[in-house]
Amino acid sequence: MKHLKFMLVFLLLTCISGISFAQQSISVQTIIDKQHPRILMLKGEEGLITQTITGHPVWKKMHEAILNECDIIITLPPIERIQIGRRLLDKSREALRRIFYLSYAWRLTGQEKYLQRCEKEMLAISRFSDWNPSHFLDVAEMTMAVSIGYDWLYDHLSAESRQIIREAIVNKGINPSLDPKNNSWLKDSHNWNQVCNGGMTYGALAVAEDYPDLSKQIIDRALQSIRLPMEEYKPDGAYPEGYGYWGYGTSFNVMFLSAMEKVFSTDFGLSSVPGFLKTSWFLENMTGPTGLCFNFSDSGSGGDLSPAMFWFAQKNNDPSLLWVEKSYLAKENYRSFTDERLLPAIMIWSKELPMADIVKPLQRFYLGQGANSVCMMRTSWSNPESIYLAFKAGSPSVNHGHMDIGSFMMEADGVRWASDFGMQNYESLESKGIQVFGRTQDAQRWSIFRINNFAHNTLTVDNQLQLVKGFAKIDKYSDQPDFMYAISDLSTVYEGQLAAAKRGVALVDLKYVVIADELKSGSKPAKVRWTMLTSAKVELGKNSLTLTREGKKLVLKVNTSIEVSMKTWTTLSPNSYDAPNPGTTLVGFELELAPNQAADVQVLLIPGSVENMKFKSIKPLADW
Repeated sequence: MKHLKFMLVFLLLTCISGISFAQQSISVQTIIDKQHPRILMLKGEEGLITQTITGHPVWKKMHEAILNECDIIITLPPIERIQIGRRLLDKSREALRRIFYLSYAWRLTGQEKYLQRCEKEMLAISRFSDWNPSHFLDVAEMTMAVSIGYDWLYDHLSAESRQIIREAIVNKGINPSLDPKNNSWLKDSHNWNQVCNGGMTYGALAVAEDYPDLSKQIIDRALQSIRLPMEEYKPDGAYPEGYGYWGYGTSFNVMFLSAMEKVFSTDFGLSSVPGFLKTSWFLENMTGPTGLCFNFSDSGSGGDLSPAMFWFAQKNNDPSLLWVEKSYLAKENYRSFTDERLLPAIMIWSKELPMADIVKPLQRFYLGQGANSVCMMRTSWSNPESIYLAFKAGSPSVNHGHMDIGSFMMEADGVRWASDFGMQNYESLESKGIQVFGRTQDAQRWSIFRINNFAHNTLTVDNQLQLVKGFAKIDKYSDQPDFMYAISDLSTVYEGQLAAAKRGVALVDLKYVVIADELKSGSKPAKVRWTMLTSAKVELGKNSLTLTREGKKLVLKVNTSIEVSMKTWTTLSPNSYDAPNPGTTLVGFELELAPNQAADVQVLLIPGSVENMKFKSIKPLADW
């Protein structure tokens, strides 16, 4: 009955959105006919990876890094069921890393030590009391982990081990997902849906011959449910939850699609959902010349190798999508890559893709509309000192969203001048009683310093929060090299605080950046604060300030007819639960508007290398 109710809700939603999907149903016999191994890599396909390894030193080095990590894993005791707060997730993720690595090592080398250690790990996990279904991501990743090991080692496991592991997949993995108190993610349109459907599908593929009806139910359910988050990539591939959760949700979505294609020779049309394949361009453009990412929403700032991008490059037949990944692969030491639990998949998705074909992208401008519309532009893909400007519109109400509407990031001369704190560790907040995930205007989430608008590169009016109900898209843009720009009307985010607020960001003549705000107060006076987060040293001037870092300089110059007060603000929060932010400062200015007063404010961000050039007169936003 619950399953029927879900399907009726889903069909209603798709009809409302004007999209019609045929009911998908798989043949369990097709799975069984594949025998084992059948998840991601069929029996005999090890030879294709071996050819890749022998054909290029990069993949030889990656293969050796995985094997070296497996030799370290062998020395460690099996994972224990130690829960931190409400999560077992760190143990589930380590289980996936260990079992995927060890299974890969066994299949590629045939060395018994990897087989025996992997079996030991799976048996230990299978004997846990449960996999923590109250936080179902934990179950999903644990199920995927054990399912890969069970499938890849199947012919070499004892009958007793098979039974123990198989029953754990079913009773601690799949069956809890049938309980309504554990499966609200089926109706979600964010990363939980992608991860949980991925994990449950791997379990269903692994045990299909012993549980054919259950396997069919789970996979048919996933084919319908996973469309919900995949719809969120429309129209241009911009992932609403940001860089970090792209690496989570999208990667598990790709793991799901890749497994389906391997078994059924089709992904049932899912990869053709508008925007999904385009998301590879979104991720590529999210990394700046410094190697740091555009870390809006709950994300860290560090960029890293993404195995899923190799799947996208194959699907789009576009090796240039791997330009950023190629820079990571140029590292001498691959040890740091082995923290990535899905790393062995890169050996599957990289085959038959010559490294020489990876050339820099042609486009230096990316626009992605959606729930969190973004725009990124740069002067070069190959010069590490090039200018990079990233801009975000959207809404705070998006999953994992911040009050960062109108925020921007900027790099030049090899320095990130305008930054974002990104996320704070959830457990550090939850352990102190802070509710991290509310989305209403009065949610405790907005009291967290790193999440509200006071700490972002945007506007604050009368010390008030941005409005959760507000939404801003990119209203106008251009990718012309002499004046790349994007404009967004932010008025709904400041409703009741300002009568109107528009922001435009521009990269001018590939030399400097302009942040232009056109504001109008309502019937009451308004005090507007303009802020930018930086790790540079600051020297205040008249309508300007100078930033210095690593021997480089950036001048921030304010052009406006209204009086402004240049200021800095501390990033030390008075709240005991907020993370410290050493070495950072908020810089900017304040201005005061009389009732019904309009003001145009243009901020120039001028790299030291061009500070003596002649600057253009910047037109009003309507004339951009």
